[in-house]
Amino acid sequence: MVDFVPLKKMTTGQFAEVLSLEGDASHVHRLGELGFRQGTRIEIFRGGNPCIVRARGNKLCLRTDQLLNVLVKPIENLL
Repeated sequence: MVDFVPLKKMTTGQFAEVLSLEGDASHVHRLGELGFRQGTRIEIFRGGNPCIVRARGNKLCLRTDQLLNVLVKPIENLL
């Protein structure tokens, strides 16, 4: 069983829990203001890089690269 994967490896329709956000402090802080932080459960609307996720009612488009790395734990459907 996989404990964690990079966000960009998730596919459309999957659900996950954010385990860590690493990168520029201002980017991590801004994502936290939008409700995207450690422990947040997300739905992948479009996988890949960039990806689109739903987090706490907000849809976010994220590009992960050397400036931002997001690790998530895949989980079963939340519905």
